[in-house]
Amino acid sequence: MKVLFVTSESFPFSGTGGLGEVSGALPRALRGQRIAARVVLPLYGGTAPEYRNAMKYITSFYVPVAWRNQYCGVYEYTYGGVKHYFIDNEYYFKREGLYGYFDDAERFAFFCRAVLEMFNRIDFFPQILHCNDWQTSLVPVYLDLYYRDKRKYYGIKTLTTIHNIQYQGKYYMDIAEDVLGIGKPQQYVIEYNNSLNLLKGAITASDRVSAVSPSYAKEILDPWYAHGLDPLLKDNAFKIRGILNGIDTVIYNPDSDSNIEANYSANDLAGKSRCKESLLEEFSLSSGDEPVIGIVSRLVAHKGFDLIVHMLEYILFSGMKVVVLGAGEYDYENIFTEYAARYPDRLGLRLGFYPKLAHRIYAGSDMLLMPSKSEPCGLSQMIALRYGSIPIVRETGGLKDTITDCGDSDGNGFTFKSYNAHDMFDACLRAKASYEDKDLWAGLVKRAMRCDNSWKKAAKKYVELYNEMLDLWE
Repeated sequence: MKVLFVTSESFPFSGTGGLGEVSGALPRALRGQRIAARVVLPLYGGTAPEYRNAMKYITSFYVPVAWRNQYCGVYEYTYGGVKHYFIDNEYYFKREGLYGYFDDAERFAFFCRAVLEMFNRIDFFPQILHCNDWQTSLVPVYLDLYYRDKRKYYGIKTLTTIHNIQYQGKYYMDIAEDVLGIGKPQQYVIEYNNSLNLLKGAITASDRVSAVSPSYAKEILDPWYAHGLDPLLKDNAFKIRGILNGIDTVIYNPDSDSNIEANYSANDLAGKSRCKESLLEEFSLSSGDEPVIGIVSRLVAHKGFDLIVHMLEYILFSGMKVVVLGAGEYDYENIFTEYAARYPDRLGLRLGFYPKLAHRIYAGSDMLLMPSKSEPCGLSQMIALRYGSIPIVRETGGLKDTITDCGDSDGNGFTFKSYNAHDMFDACLRAKASYEDKDLWAGLVKRAMRCDNSWKKAAKKYVELYNEMLDLWE
């Protein structure tokens, strides 16, 4: 089976978050399931020279973008056993960062059309196009509008994965014809509530739609989570599947991680206490046996930071220390900066995102706090389990699917249901009470570290879905 993974970012070449990690890991896991998976993504200006200089030029051609014909170069590079194709156009992609430009719709319309034009010029013709988020949403749309009448393209199946439904690619309808090249008779495919909505086009045109956890696949049918797309999603509910993401268990492995103070495993936890001591020292926090809560996150409202801010002093004064790594909304950055200055021996803060430091926080903290308002999948809680940092989470999306409360003595974390600051604080206090029973806590840490959140499980689910798609109309 031939699968082309179409994405706007992929680790280690480019990335802004979870999509980049998924795009870097899932295709490798698919190859482990005997799937001929390859990846295509833009060649951004920020791609590291060590990769760019090793790429092989394949071909070049011109891509129709409405009334324009734009140059496209194609390069290839094999990483982790997976062949990657890079779409090159310096006008669109030689910029600082990946997104946030006024012409993003045109940039990714070019990318989507280039992907489809590329097939006749490379040695790989996929049976399945696995697209991701709004930036690749025009692939199934263009495929249906302009390529289905070509014999080679007729049987291609399309899957679109929604990583976060909040981001839909919304624009004024004015650009549909002049920028995207979609004439008025076909614009119904991308029109939604009198606006242009690229994700709507993908949901309509794709054979199947997946969400990044089973719970999130159900939640996006609810107006609370769907950001306006719930009527459309309910109409297309027969297409939707929920498949939980995984994590890279090679990169995130406390037994071999070179970024942490000391290595350890579920069979020998001695190194974890050394990691905790090192973390306290790095953030100049007071030593002692009090539990340390780690927070590794974007500092934004939907991650639950209004709850954390509301109860932060209560957490600190109840005998817990907090270490925060992240960046985001100005107000939250200011609040945490003020608290760090007020309680320098109990709250450690580093604004920004530093991957190596994130590893040290996972290894050195006793608990990880994730009280998200919504969380399509979440990777941090799975990484925390891997490092024996016990998650404290709200039951939503992937958090609900991966973390079970310890109240039944068989769970792997502490959970709460209502989006309520006092319920969150109660979960923190329950975690602290368990921490004070050293034998109980050691058993919990070992149980957490043995949870299997590898990509192998997710890859098997995707193979099942791919086979289901290939059986359509056959």
